[in-house]
Amino acid sequence: MAEQLLESVKSKYGAVAESSLSSDDAGVTAVAQAFGYSAEELTSIPAEANMGLSCGNPTAIASIRLGEVVVDLGSGGGLDVFLASPLVGPEGKAIGIDMTPAMIERARTNAIAGGYKNVEFHLSTIDRIPLPDASVDCVISNCVINLAPDKPAVFREIARVLKPGGRLAVSDIALKSELPPEVAASMAAYVGCIGGAILINDYRDGLFAAGFEHVKIVDSGADLNAYAKVENQAGCCSPSMDSEATTSCCSTDTPASLHQDLTDLLSKYDVNAAAASVKVYAVKPSETAQAPCCGPNCCAPAK
Repeated sequence: MAEQLLESVKSKYGAVAESSLSSDDAGVTAVAQAFGYSAEELTSIPAEANMGLSCGNPTAIASIRLGEVVVDLGSGGGLDVFLASPLVGPEGKAIGIDMTPAMIERARTNAIAGGYKNVEFHLSTIDRIPLPDASVDCVISNCVINLAPDKPAVFREIARVLKPGGRLAVSDIALKSELPPEVAASMAAYVGCIGGAILINDYRDGLFAAGFEHVKIVDSGADLNAYAKVENQAGCCSPSMDSEATTSCCSTDTPASLHQDLTDLLSKYDVNAAAASVKVYAVKPSETAQAPCCGPNCCAPAK
């Protein structure tokens, strides 16, 4: 089942990556701004890095500093990686991880077009991050962890790659209450970032179980219906497709695009009643544990 979910996600997001969706489309820009991106941020990066797939703006909440190594899980076209790039500066690095080959190709093309020297992109699932232990200062992610079938494994991987004292700053979808059965069982809802979301309390417990401390999950209050603003601009039906390809790709025999699936779902259910765009914060404990005390005056920090 997990493999089937991953293949469905790859297929849908691969179609989006190969479309012409970008900040040049009013609907795509509207989605990004609805979830916290400023016009200045969107115009500072390649337009093709934004495809209207966000549910927040993690770079705005991550307190990224010069010289840091920042990793974006599910980096897509590179939107948040490119925003992190000037924040870490030439001595730092912004790294994107994505499991969809077409997304990695699009991100690397964007990096070349934008002249970014301190970014890199790796093809991988986010439960197997291809980076060394304790090598990262900050992990960000934007509406992707909800898509992972094994979320505890993702939380453990994040803890593994973070340095002691490193932090997690994530935008994601989480549940305030159980989804209606039809939505919970829908593959379209899963790929659309709703069906795979977990309860806020389970999210918090999962981070604690992975060893994090200072865990905080905040409902951003953003309207999830913003996704409907990308109607008729997504996937294989994007305006850039020629007429012959569009007729073939968008016939009634083919699945709807990712954004159209979301639009259909939002027209039937008030997803805001059960789901929320959340800001997730957590810290990996620092290595400040004390040695066992051997008497009233001999306790000292471990060396």
